[in-house]
Formats: sequence, C-alpha cells, structure tokens
Amino acid sequence: MPDFELNDLKSEGDDQQRGDVPDSPRSARDLEAVYDIPVQVSAVLGKSTMQVNQLLKLGRGAVVELDRKVGEAIDIYVNNRLVARGEVVVVEDRLGVTMTEIIKTDRA
Repeated sequence: MPDFELNDLKSEGDDQQRGDVPDSPRSARDLEAVYDIPVQVSAVLGKSTMQVNQLLKLGRGAVVELDRKVGEAIDIYVNNRLVARGEVVVVEDRLGVTMTEIIKTDRA
C-alpha cells in the first residue's frame, strides 16, 4: 500500500484548475475523494506472550494476563499504525473507545 500524506493526493496544476491560491486552507470538500476508502481500526487492550503448549491448555474461563494495568490507556491503530490512545467506554450494551491522545509521528 502506498505511503503518502493527504496533501500528496493533489496533483500539480490542481490549484490553477480550481482557481485556488497555492497553500490555501483546505476544506472538507477537498477530502471527499478519500471518504469512502475503507480502513481497519483496532483497539488493543494489551498483549501477552506464551508458549504454544500453554495456549493449547487454555479453556473456557481461563484468564490471560495482559501487559497493561487497569485504567491504563489502550492503543488505537488504523491500518496497523498507532494513531491514538484512549479509554474503554460502554455505549448502551456495546464497548467503545474514547480517544484521549492523538499520536503524532514524524513522517519522512
């Protein structure tokens, strides 16, 4: 999958075709091309490492200890890239995630 920024979606000459001033502020309309692109969102509660023989011994009701403490932020991934941290919430009868921190990464 190509690695690009949203600004890279604009081709050269778009500014002149639309009558925009270069480096003008973007509007929501400028992003319409990417609205329907599916992404995979994952919320990771924690991780654990075990040997296969331990895994095979697990049964109903088994508890797997994770590397996080109660109340600690969970990681939120979009397309396998860490983008935020958050907290687990209950919405009606379902679990949800509230984003509490956006992770900014330096992109080369």
